[in-house]
Amino acid sequence: MSCPICAEDTVARFRPFCSKRCADVDLAKWLNGSYAVPSQREEDMETEVPDSEIDQLRPH
Repeated sequence: MSCPICAEDTVARFRPFCSKRCADVDLAKWLNGSYAVPSQREEDMETEVPDSEIDQLRPH
């Protein structure tokens, strides 16, 4: 099995990663939103919002 971050061989202690560094990189991706699991619940579905309204919500 290879590490999903760097493709090196895994180490049992950090499995499925090769090192603490790669495990931390993966965790950081989850925490900052780079990874996300899509929801199928209707209340989580975003409604169609016009681009003009999205622009107004962004900080200047």
